[in-house]
Amino acid sequence: MAGSGSSMLYSLLLFIVILSLQEMYRGKLASSELFTILGGFTSSLLFLFLLTFIGNYQETSGVRIGWGAVILAEAVALVAASTVHRVCITTW
Repeated sequence: MAGSGSSMLYSLLLFIVILSLQEMYRGKLASSELFTILGGFTSSLLFLFLLTFIGNYQETSGVRIGWGAVILAEAVALVAASTVHRVCITTW
């Protein structure tokens, strides 16, 4: 099992890579129904990795914000999904 620090770093890097790829290929992701569902899936990965990052940050710093972490990660994933296609919001 990875430690909190390395897990935090890996989840942040994966979040940045997936967000960058999603924004680079947002035209392709919005071009068909199948790719729109794929855009929703990538947005759910963004939510997962951002929530992992926030949780590991809380673990290392000792600060707890409770449900605020979930709401923040969800809001960021919703905004990222909405930049691709509005159906991506409902499929993530």
